[in-house]
Amino acid sequence: MSTITTSVNSATANAQNLVQQAAQSIISGSTGNSAMDVASLVSVLVNAKTAGQTAALKAKQTSDSTTLSAFGALSSALTALQAAIKNLSDGTTLSTFAATASGKGLDPVAGAGAVAGSYAIEVKQIAASQSLSSAAFDATARLGTGKLTLQVGGKSMDVTIDSSNNTLSGIANAINKASNNPGVTATIVTGTGGAHLVLRSAATGAANTINVSTSGVADDNGLSSLGVSSTPGANGAGSTIVSSDTNKAWRQSEAAQDALFTVGGIEASSATNAVATAIAGVTMNLSSAAVGTTQTLTIATDTAARNTAITNFANLYNTVVTTINSLSSYDKTSKTGGALLGDSTLTTIKNSLASIIGSGVGPKGSMATLGAIGISLKGDPADGTLVIDSKKLTASLTNNPAQVATLFNSTDGIGVKLNRSITDFVKTGGLIDTRNTALNADLKSITAQQTTLANYSAQLTKQYQNQFTALNTLMATMNNNSQYLTALFGGSKSAGALATNK
Repeated sequence: MSTITTSVNSATANAQNLVQQAAQSIISGSTGNSAMDVASLVSVLVNAKTAGQTAALKAKQTSDSTTLSAFGALSSALTALQAAIKNLSDGTTLSTFAATASGKGLDPVAGAGAVAGSYAIEVKQIAASQSLSSAAFDATARLGTGKLTLQVGGKSMDVTIDSSNNTLSGIANAINKASNNPGVTATIVTGTGGAHLVLRSAATGAANTINVSTSGVADDNGLSSLGVSSTPGANGAGSTIVSSDTNKAWRQSEAAQDALFTVGGIEASSATNAVATAIAGVTMNLSSAAVGTTQTLTIATDTAARNTAITNFANLYNTVVTTINSLSSYDKTSKTGGALLGDSTLTTIKNSLASIIGSGVGPKGSMATLGAIGISLKGDPADGTLVIDSKKLTASLTNNPAQVATLFNSTDGIGVKLNRSITDFVKTGGLIDTRNTALNADLKSITAQQTTLANYSAQLTKQYQNQFTALNTLMATMNNNSQYLTALFGGSKSAGALATNK
């Protein structure tokens, strides 16, 4: 408010000075010393009339805009902190585990539901998708017309073969472009004996075998020999095939099979190599490097992830506090304050956050606090930022995870309290939004007042222009008459024309 008052006082003083100059211009014009500058005179008088209100509106507009920007910066900092504490407030971070394998080809990942423990994993085979190669054909030969029915894992499609697509490459294109393709890709591989149609199942697993049958064949030149049936292997073992034409037999280049392994001696299988059902909360991503090996899979608390999450929370909380301190600061040297110095909304937010950070969780006597796990307030109480003792935090996560879990529990932990509080600050209709709504309404009102003032200035300019133009004309006429009469009758120091009979 003091800035607005200063701006208005300055504008008022300047206007008074300009009015004095305007008065002198009128006096000079009336005495004939010089012509009156109507345009400048009008501009000065209009400005003097409106300067104070113009300055007040401009200063208030600047103040409101600055406050809006300040709340925008604060809201951004709070939103970033809220995002950082999400997984701390819902318990996700503190329930994370890390999974490691003693060898290669297992690549385990622990997720929700994982429990600490170790397991002996023996991988006997990995899951594979079936690949079949037809007999060799002339690449340009017309094989006949009819229909091919392809089936993969219980899903099937029909492909019509006519004169437009009855070459080997035409058949492959028709299979790949079919909208109801059940999950098989077709390619042409050309060898020394000719061109081969190669079919591959997109899905791994013993059940996802490929079957091809032909029907309605005409002008047969090899189309009927493309029939082949596949039989899944027992207990997930590799599939076998039988060709419809033994003279032009298909060859199985890779069998459809499940991944076979044991977990702690218990036999298990999976249609895919991303095994997510064998151990609760753990996915094992198998590759050929694991086949024939027995490895130890260890699932343990992911201390590193928890440390990172808590450290990130503390750092972003410091960003919020630093932002608040900057917006509410006062520089004694320049005698200038932050954009929200003394603002009640900012004070409410600051006190609310500080109260949560300084409080503990749990019953008295066994209350968990940030200080107990290595996060304390900076030495200067007025600062309000947090200091992280990384060694103490790591030790707490390793040796006393229950205390950390209590501090950040998903019911009444620090993360939950901060999340709720920040939501009240930044939500639509919340504390900050309410202030922003009022500020935007005020800015809209100021714009309307500025428009009204501009219209008033234009009207006043026109009025003054007419008045002082008329006055200027009148004074010019009076000066001319005065000069004529002086010449005729004489002045105080000379005789006129009549006195000398001229």
